[in-house]
Amino acid sequence: MRNFDFSPLYRSAIGFDRMASLLDSMTSNEQNQPAYPPYNIELTGEDSYRITMAVAGFEQSELDIQMEQNRLTVSGKKPEESAPRNFLHRGIAARNFERRFQLADHVKVTDAQLANGLLHIELVREIPEAMKPRKIEIGAGNLLQHGKAEESKSTAESEAA
Repeated sequence: MRNFDFSPLYRSAIGFDRMASLLDSMTSNEQNQPAYPPYNIELTGEDSYRITMAVAGFEQSELDIQMEQNRLTVSGKKPEESAPRNFLHRGIAARNFERRFQLADHVKVTDAQLANGLLHIELVREIPEAMKPRKIEIGAGNLLQHGKAEESKSTAESEAA
């Protein structure tokens, strides 16, 4: 296990405290995160992602997907079995689970499908127009000369009055 000390980041970077806290919590929660159910995260496009979770044995009504702020929570709750069963070997895990994913800013869930025991969650990063790069047109002219011309024009008007 690797331990990272993020205190120098707190001392020298301003406005990155959320990121440092996120990194700090992710490294400390890494050991506490259960391995069930297994999942994949794949990049499907420039700004699109897919989380695929193996949820064999769960019905659509037993699964829940919640998104709050930048946290995606996927949980599965099996109803209590009314009659006890006598297993000789139990290799299929049908236990309740809760899996959390921390999402970056502007990442939204667009779709979720359950097929063949796999839950596919589609995500897309939608960057607002105000945050996208934009081209600044360069005008022809000299600002210094333009500013002096305006200044001399206003001085001449005040002297005439």
